[in-house]
Amino acid sequence: MSRVAETRPAVLVLRALGLGDLLAAVPALRGVRRAFPEYETVLAAPGSLAAAVRATGTVDVHFATPENGRQVPSLEHWPGPPPAVAIDLHGNGPLSHDALAALGPGRTLSFARPEADHPDPPRWRRDEHERLRWCRFLTAYGIPADPADVRVPPPAAPSAAPGAVVLHPGADAPARRWPAERYAAVAAALRDAGHRVVVSGGPGEEELCAEVAGRAGLGPADVLAGTLTFDGLSALVAHAALLVSGDTGPAHLAYAHGTRSVTLFGPVPPSLWGPPPDRRHTALRHPGPPGDPHAATPDPLLLRITVDEVLGSALAALHRGGAAKEAAGHG
Repeated sequence: MSRVAETRPAVLVLRALGLGDLLAAVPALRGVRRAFPEYETVLAAPGSLAAAVRATGTVDVHFATPENGRQVPSLEHWPGPPPAVAIDLHGNGPLSHDALAALGPGRTLSFARPEADHPDPPRWRRDEHERLRWCRFLTAYGIPADPADVRVPPPAAPSAAPGAVVLHPGADAPARRWPAERYAAVAAALRDAGHRVVVSGGPGEEELCAEVAGRAGLGPADVLAGTLTFDGLSALVAHAALLVSGDTGPAHLAYAHGTRSVTLFGPVPPSLWGPPPDRRHTALRHPGPPGDPHAATPDPLLLRITVDEVLGSALAALHRGGAAKEAAGHG
């Protein structure tokens, strides 16, 4: 999936960000692929997302970019002829626009600058939900995209804890990390209510997950941190009874798999990055001005979310899930 063909024209899409960004772009990527059936659809995204890109089924080729944080990566290692179409789903330019323009594409679709046959490009809106933004952007260029088209099939891999409540306390930035002791209190209460609880985390989050589990009285088998592949994490979330997490990649996996979720928002409101309208998903946030999602300390609005709020939302979601299964069993 990493080789660019030379026999078909290419549509190159730039979205070199994180897992949540990739999953939020699934509706837009599907729209692009449908609009260019005779073209090879290529996504420029970090190499670490290879398994996730493949799982979405939205592109033909993953063009791996350097691990560059949230900065615009260099595309100088593009191996093929100039793409027929370049689409900037990375940001509102001009840096991302320039990175694509340097490849000499036939057309460039971007928020940053008009092109010859589209002198009035769509305008960037700061208060727009991420999924809606990119679908509106494409639609303005005559490429229909449905922001509700978020679902991704679960992997064939088995879950390490089928039917468990998964708590994912980590996040890329401290601004979006609810305190470990509060996650532990929720975990302990859910366990006491009869639910199996596991704590998941990515590489570098082993200590955080061990702290949550230790405070909650969970055992080593209930800690799944630093060892899961993407397919393993995806299967864990897909087959969970519930995911409780901050606004981070696994939350978007829950949205993609239709897994019940409780997502804790702080610096960024759910109106910009929250779940699709669906009773399976609960977004918690206290009103207030947006903060810095990359700050080095937990966001004040995130800290206003209490253990009782999260626990109550989790128990309500589990009750709804149980009722839905019972109704399906009688159907």
